[in-house]
Amino acid sequence: MWMSLATRGRGAAAAAAAVTAGGATWCGLPAGLRGCAQRVPAIGIKDELAPGSGTRVKRSVRQIILNCKTELADLQKNEPRFHPGLAILQITDNDILEVKKMAAEVGLHVVHICLPEETATGELLDEIMKLNDDPKIRGLVLPHNLIMSDAAINAVLPEKDVDGITDVNLGRLVRGNFNECFVPPAASAIIELLEQADLCAFGKKVLIVGENGSREAALQKLLQMKGMVVVNCQWQNTNIMELCHQSDVLVVTSPAPEGLGEDWLKADTTIIAYNLPAAGFTSSSNHQDFQQDEPGSSHDGIGLLTAAMQIKNTVESSNRWLKQQQHKKWNLRPLKLQPISPVPSDIEISRAQTPKPIDVLAKEIGLLQSEIEAYGWNKAKVKLSPLDRLKEQPDGKYVLVAGITPTPLGEGKSTVTMGLVQALAAHLGTNAFACVRQPSQGPTFGVKGGAAGGGYAQVIPMEEFNLHLTGDIHAITAANNLLAAAIDARILHEGSQSNQALYNRLVPTINGKRNFSSIQLARLTRLGIQKKDPRQLAPEEVSKFVRLDIDPSTITWQRVLDTNDRFLRKITIGQSNTEKGFARECQFDIAVASEIMAILALTNGLADMKTRLGRIVVANDRKGQPVTAEDLGVTGALAVLMKDALKPTLMQTLEGTPVFVHAGPFANIAHGSSSILADKLALKLVGKEGFVVTEAGFGADIGMEKFFNIKCRTSDLKPNVVVLVATIRALKMHGGGPNVTAGKPLSKEYTEENLKLVTDGCCNLQKQIEIAQLFGIPVVVAVNVFKTDTEAEINLACQIAKCSGAYDAVPCNHWSIGGRGSLQLAEAVRQAADQKSSFNYLYDLKMPIVEKIRTIAQKVYGAKDIELSPQAQSKVDLYISQGFGELPICMAKTHLSLSHQPECKGVPTGFVLPIRDVRASIGAGFIYPLVGTMSTMPGLPTRSCFYDIDIDSDTEQISGLF
Repeated sequence: MWMSLATRGRGAAAAAAAVTAGGATWCGLPAGLRGCAQRVPAIGIKDELAPGSGTRVKRSVRQIILNCKTELADLQKNEPRFHPGLAILQITDNDILEVKKMAAEVGLHVVHICLPEETATGELLDEIMKLNDDPKIRGLVLPHNLIMSDAAINAVLPEKDVDGITDVNLGRLVRGNFNECFVPPAASAIIELLEQADLCAFGKKVLIVGENGSREAALQKLLQMKGMVVVNCQWQNTNIMELCHQSDVLVVTSPAPEGLGEDWLKADTTIIAYNLPAAGFTSSSNHQDFQQDEPGSSHDGIGLLTAAMQIKNTVESSNRWLKQQQHKKWNLRPLKLQPISPVPSDIEISRAQTPKPIDVLAKEIGLLQSEIEAYGWNKAKVKLSPLDRLKEQPDGKYVLVAGITPTPLGEGKSTVTMGLVQALAAHLGTNAFACVRQPSQGPTFGVKGGAAGGGYAQVIPMEEFNLHLTGDIHAITAANNLLAAAIDARILHEGSQSNQALYNRLVPTINGKRNFSSIQLARLTRLGIQKKDPRQLAPEEVSKFVRLDIDPSTITWQRVLDTNDRFLRKITIGQSNTEKGFARECQFDIAVASEIMAILALTNGLADMKTRLGRIVVANDRKGQPVTAEDLGVTGALAVLMKDALKPTLMQTLEGTPVFVHAGPFANIAHGSSSILADKLALKLVGKEGFVVTEAGFGADIGMEKFFNIKCRTSDLKPNVVVLVATIRALKMHGGGPNVTAGKPLSKEYTEENLKLVTDGCCNLQKQIEIAQLFGIPVVVAVNVFKTDTEAEINLACQIAKCSGAYDAVPCNHWSIGGRGSLQLAEAVRQAADQKSSFNYLYDLKMPIVEKIRTIAQKVYGAKDIELSPQAQSKVDLYISQGFGELPICMAKTHLSLSHQPECKGVPTGFVLPIRDVRASIGAGFIYPLVGTMSTMPGLPTRSCFYDIDIDSDTEQISGLF
């Protein structure tokens, strides 16, 4: 009996095959074997498999397609927007009409990419990578008529390798892991043929001769699983004649050399020509010519069987992929902590722990390999594509960490955030994500030091967290300063050129053609000019187009630098002779004070960010109208500089739980929270029963209020719980204790038990609980324990908090022992998150600007009233006239008191809140009133942190960050 199956040629279906009975079809077989084949009787072959029929094979193909159609339809009932595809890469344009017909019937779409014959491996790899990154493509077939390198084959993601030829898929098949691998379609087709002919019998001897490649290995494994005895060899094997004579089935995978005799085979040997090009098929004149591919031929039917197996694998790939998108508990492997006492420095603790490779962590939390961009071993950018992939998945619980009015030393919100997620994820087995701000490098080298948390509850590696990270702040600096340069350049050029000269330079003739750019066309539309041909503008229209007429005295956009430098607080620019006298006074801000940082934190995606960047108001023109980045024509360039910064950075805690680090806006002139995008990604990744813990800058009166009224309005996310951080130290300060000053030892009142100071200071804690309750969110108080705190002081604070309306109040010892020290907090948060809440905003955006300011001052700060300076009132009137009256309010006020006076501790009352000035961040989307003087460029102290920071030239270890 002879069976001939070709899996190469005839396009991406890998589907040229043939079966004959009582006659021969040859694939490069020598004449001796051809003669033998003509005398082999058709033993064991039913009529349905006779040449020209193929009925049974076609029936199998039909059943496979119907099953695939039903399976895909069932998948789409739950995911109606899911439309998977099969991508076929080819060298030369072969016909894949039958594959397209099958795919169309099943519900798959086919992406057919035909590459030229001279395509280099690098170009092929580029195409593979593009298809890997496309979530709609669930199957990828490589060219079958090209000898490919291992690099090209293994570039295909295993989950899309429906040909089953990557090392990963073959390894899984060899191990018998059929739930995760794909069986090569041609090998499946051979097994199907043998089973239909009742040839898959236990103990049958099979010889696979020819190549020793991946498909041969797969076929060998499948045949062995059927109980058959399989030998794999090449034609050059000295025992080839003996092996052939002993075999019941001969599978030929490459053309045989000449000179082989018919006495090599047993009389009843079944021969299968497999993995050979269709062009290699020949036959004697009295046998079927399978090159003709006549309708109804066996060759046509079995070829479709192989193609159908590819369709089946693609549907299976789609099924597996959808299952991966469904929420499931993470397979997170926590890192073990071995706390020691006394607690070492933060950098010593960080360095003593070995982080998991970031790709391992990403896989543990459900991110796909194609969704991360590694920056070394310990951090990675995460693409925004999981938001689309997981869009049907319910969000997890949303937890905000805020604090009471702090001392100048800070009360440990970041440490509590890390301790809480370590307790939830590493100890309670709950999916939990922390989302925190990226720290500015300015304070790192100034006074504050790093901002990765502390003790045994921190982000690691802390050196990478605090220094550069993935370059987001540098991108913001570049974008900010490009916009600043564009402003001054435009003023210079408009002041030194005529309208026509400006027009000729702004719209130059290139290669004989003159065209507006897309951003210039958008400006013409805003000006009410509907012309698209630069030659058609009238002189007055040219003047309107080229003249922004910026009033230099109204410029609000400053240059930025991520270094504390007090001497840049007021500078003069443009003093060179080349600037032709266009000098003006301006200043530098710290980079994180840039409005672009606030935009990054509040954007919902690339398109939204681009729109916000274009809306940035940099100045007014001489008629009092706003001049924007879009008017300057720089929007697209800003978006290009910011495109990678848009992706959150994935890191981990000391116990190996995930952390998103993204954005770091100021908490006074901006809203002081990490990004919306990081929160949204994390909420999808943790799933319905998981937790995302993020924090708000400063005390609850500032950070939490802005988080709710600004960030939550923009994101449309509703928090479930507020964790309010308090320390005995801060409570004593609010109870009348001595001043707390950074860099100076604490007074004995703070290191010895003093219940009266704690009791009196709880008034601030009670006020902050009351503020949280204004928004309808349950509050859990976390008392961040210091080693000098006594049990009586801690218990007293917790008792007062619970009596004041907190859902619960618990001590936390994460700083000294890690997540285990925040288990009480984790349990309290889980219980509080199950409570019914009625989240609401503090004010309606349609309220007048002044009334929104007054509402915050009275309801949150406890002020009697507000008082606007004439300058502030003038600005309010201007913003209303410019159409910005319905933006939320971002109060810029000291964080050291509920009032505007830092020295007023506890709960001040009866004060009038002075509003010195009012400014606007239109791109970010808020108005920010200034209460007192706000410095946006810190200075360096006499004894800066940089004195202690150093690097070992041999080990490259950094020291002195803390």
